[in-house]
Amino acid sequence: MSVDLASRPETFVIKGRKVVGGRAEGEALVTTDTISGWGGINERDGSIIERLHELHGQSFADKVLIFPGAKGSSGWSAFFHMTRLNGVAPKAMIFNRMTTKIALGAVVTRVPAMTECDTDPIETIRTGDWVVVDADAGIITVTRRSES
Repeated sequence: MSVDLASRPETFVIKGRKVVGGRAEGEALVTTDTISGWGGINERDGSIIERLHELHGQSFADKVLIFPGAKGSSGWSAFFHMTRLNGVAPKAMIFNRMTTKIALGAVVTRVPAMTECDTDPIETIRTGDWVVVDADAGIITVTRRSES
């Protein structure tokens, strides 16, 4: 089901399930592509290095990363753990598909993480929107970026 983004108010709330608690806010970085940890990201600068990924060359460092889920091997969590150690982890993660690899990755990254949202965050949040993730309360508050 497609959502008319233009019909969304300037600020709206999405409810979801906490994976890792905490509160963080920042600019959204949204992708419809799953993310591979091992071979898909550069853990030194937080950039997507997978050649065919729609975010190739972009960094999720200090952003709220919104994506469908993880793909690839169990090395996923190790690479996201290294982004935390290198200071280039996302501020928060919101994803659609829960797997053991993404759950472990969220835990070792130590950022607020949410899933099972009442509205598909990939369809309703745009890159550049300001997102407040309050995982403990199960609430994501989204403020549209200005189009100017």
